Amino acid sequence: MCRALAYLGQPVLLDTLLYQSDSALIRQSYMPKMLHMLNLAGFGMRAWDRHSFDAEKPFSYASTSLPVFDRNLKALAEKIRATCLLAHVRGVAYSTDAEISLQNVHPFQYPGFKLALAHNGDLAHMRDMKPLLLQHLKPDIAMRISGTTDSEWIYALLASQLEDPTRQCSAAELVRGVDQTLMIIRDTRAQLGINVSSSVNLFITTGEQLAAVRYCFDFGCYRTEDPAKVHEANLSFLSLWYTSGREYGFHDGEWKMTGGADTADAIMIASEPLTRDTSTWLEVPEYSMIYADTRGGRPSVEIHYLG
Repeated sequence: MCRALAYLGQPVLLDTLLYQSDSALIRQSYMPKMLHMLNLAGFGMRAWDRHSFDAEKPFSYASTSLPVFDRNLKALAEKIRATCLLAHVRGVAYSTDAEISLQNVHPFQYPGFKLALAHNGDLAHMRDMKPLLLQHLKPDIAMRISGTTDSEWIYALLASQLEDPTRQCSAAELVRGVDQTLMIIRDTRAQLGINVSSSVNLFITTGEQLAAVRYCFDFGCYRTEDPAKVHEANLSFLSLWYTSGREYGFHDGEWKMTGGADTADAIMIASEPLTRDTSTWLEVPEYSMIYADTRGGRPSVEIHYLG
């Protein structure tokens, strides 16, 4: 399982989110608080700065190197201030079957597409599902798939549900697209008789919109013939948290988001809280999608429950 975070709001130095906070994302790659698994299969990010050249196009970075030793990433993080960020450290099962490559590093964002996506979870029997899922992909999107992950297929499937993934979509269209994507996966699993617990926590952004999904198919169902192979994700719902306020930074000797939801101009969503004090963080409900955009100059947060 992986770790991810998404941010939308006032400009923030990437170093703050990736390295400096108590449980910054890079720290979570080797010392996660809510997952007993290392995340050492690569790092990727998309970062938007509304004051940069060609502001609609994000800074893009991907590497299969261990992020804690990545000097290039650290140097960039100390210079870039972003108004929107989607970052991901990849974790894979301890297996010789796992493929570590740049094509498999999240987030996924096809050239020209507004939508970017990162995934925390694992769809069981994905290899069996691909022929059936292919029927629901737009041909020009299916041709873009270059990696081997279930995550990229989820991304391609979601993009195929949008009328035009190259433009900004509305909140309603994005919710509908997520709902349709989950329904297609659910129906495909049913056709193949797949009923093994499979987590699908999604982080989605367009640079101006932010969304995250906390979802699991057949939660708690697993085969018991070999208990040693039961992954911890089957035993507890994968974590997903968010916090909002006026400014995130180091205040009064601790990392925190100042202000509250009533005056918020920033929101952060993460696999687990980045701060030692978690009292200002809220857990995203299971089987739901949290959505935020910058209407009126401030993030407006909505919770949508999924079928």
